[in-house]
Amino acid sequence: MLKLRYPLAWTAFAALALLAVEAQRAPAQPGDRGKFPTRPIHIVSPFAAGSVSDISLRLFADKLAARLNGQIVIDNQPRAGGVTAAATVLTAPADGYTMALFSTSTAISVSLFKQLPYDPMRDFAPVSMLSTFANIFATNIKSRHHTLADLIAAARAQPGSLNIGTTTVGSTNHLAANLFKATLGLEIVIVPYRTPGDLLTAALRSEVDMIVQSYGALKTALDDSQIRALATTTPGRAAYLPEVPSVQEAGVKGFDVVTWNGFFVPVKTPPDVIERINRETRAVLQDAEIGRRFHGLGLEPLPSTAEELGARMSSEVARWAQVIREAGIEKQ
Repeated sequence: MLKLRYPLAWTAFAALALLAVEAQRAPAQPGDRGKFPTRPIHIVSPFAAGSVSDISLRLFADKLAARLNGQIVIDNQPRAGGVTAAATVLTAPADGYTMALFSTSTAISVSLFKQLPYDPMRDFAPVSMLSTFANIFATNIKSRHHTLADLIAAARAQPGSLNIGTTTVGSTNHLAANLFKATLGLEIVIVPYRTPGDLLTAALRSEVDMIVQSYGALKTALDDSQIRALATTTPGRAAYLPEVPSVQEAGVKGFDVVTWNGFFVPVKTPPDVIERINRETRAVLQDAEIGRRFHGLGLEPLPSTAEELGARMSSEVARWAQVIREAGIEKQ
């Protein structure tokens, strides 16, 4: 029997050889920074637990955690129009372990608030889009306005007599209502409600002539035939409401209000970490199951490059600044 004179040296050599073989089998990806992640990743969300945006985020996070072989924790901070959530991420280490979920409201806040503790384009780096969704123009099922054209005609015939319910001042649906009013030059009263529940209750009690709200928040009432969808705010028809025309189809040319969500990190986060998260995020959002479940919530998964998300934020900041200015909305 052959005996090795240097068993420890041989063992070390064999281990190194095995590592070399494994390295050839699985070459390192450019975005793999060491063993990232080695601890839980926190996503700070401006949406309340149980909301449609929160449900979709948790569906996504479960899939992303599996791809990263790690853990993701959702931190809901639904206060101050997302300012609190963004400020939390701003003070976190720039290492990829704390991400912010920004939305259309983040772009709106730049012009809505007198002073923000951050600049979303200067202080944060974009990672990837998550999803988009439309808002719905809807009425009580018993309303005499069966189409958006009916409501527009009534508003023109009796200026100042009709009202539109939305959620809080500065929310996407509040500004969508203002854009609708300004585009058509209507004299119509916009009534903001404190919560989505309050808004839906107002519609069910016929306290308002029309409301603007997300499909997810209205789905049960739509399914129960308590309210009627008049139009969607997307340029074309929504896949989950194919029988409902868009606001543009209903005669309001150029009307386009799509709410979006996307991930951002502190600006000095290493580029290779951002690339890794972006790569895995895009893979998750292309998953057929995620697409099916998002569509059930009235959402469209939208993978993107970091650059595409950055460009979207920039254009949205400029667009909503103009809407706020023209609507004469007072800074908060």
